[in-house]
Amino acid sequence: MTLFDYLALGLFLVCWLGYGPLLGVLAKKSGTLNDDMAVIRRVWMTAMTHREIRLVDSQLLGHSINSASFFASTNLLLIAAVAGVLFGGGDALRGVAALGAEAEPTPLLEAKLALVVLCLARGFLDFIWSIRQLNYSLALIGAAPEIHTESDRVALGDAATNLLNPALNAFSQGVRGYYFALASAAWLFGPLWLAIGVTLSFCLLVWRQAGSPAARALRSARRLLES
Repeated sequence: MTLFDYLALGLFLVCWLGYGPLLGVLAKKSGTLNDDMAVIRRVWMTAMTHREIRLVDSQLLGHSINSASFFASTNLLLIAAVAGVLFGGGDALRGVAALGAEAEPTPLLEAKLALVVLCLARGFLDFIWSIRQLNYSLALIGAAPEIHTESDRVALGDAATNLLNPALNAFSQGVRGYYFALASAAWLFGPLWLAIGVTLSFCLLVWRQAGSPAARALRSARRLLES
């Protein structure tokens, strides 16, 4: 690996591992899409406790489970495809190496493919954890008794929210893995492309969290619900 490869890889790791803490900082200062959604879900779960028939809530959660299952299955197929090249022997590696502009050592090519697999594997585990927590949330909604006091409704709503928010945060982290997996795949074309890819992915994710039309709309909805 050259110095430029190490620098580009260092930038990738900083962006990949530092994105979550950055969201925490942005949430405290100006708010993010994820932060607004956490409040909206709390309102949803509180409203759920006031409904005698919670069929709609169950259907909405079922849709989320189906989405997470689809992404998890897709992730598994991508991991199998990249891992097949990584462990497929010299012919498979030479086929991938032909995509690059210059010939490069086999260990470096293996490291590039391994980074793609690592991003996808982390996303896959996030989707699996999201599915499990969503199923727990669905069970909690199904088991919720008929409640007559407001304090009990608030307590149950908080319990459901504290289960649902981490579940959907894990789903978001899994989706985020696709962005960084795509950026890591750009390393096949050279360290400059890796640096450009991860910078663009990072900036796009931050913009969608804090400045996109969806983020602004959810921020307005959050203010309306809180008022």
